[in-house]
Amino acid sequence: MTREEIYAKLNEVFQDVFDDDTITVNDATTADDIEDWDSLEHINLIVAVENAFGVKFNMGQVNGMKNVGEMVDIIQEKV
Repeated sequence: MTREEIYAKLNEVFQDVFDDDTITVNDATTADDIEDWDSLEHINLIVAVENAFGVKFNMGQVNGMKNVGEMVDIIQEKV
């Protein structure tokens, strides 16, 4: 799966989780860039991403993600 394909699917997941069709994520996107992205929504987002891609993140990966680019890197390793 290419980064472009991952981003296409991630954009759908982010738009669904945050109920905002205008969200478009990139490598540098962080929680600071999305208004409703708090700790509770982070859990919902991780679960939604895991379900969308059929992957499971471990706690170290979840805690270590500094931006969406790092999430994409992990997804690419797992799919």
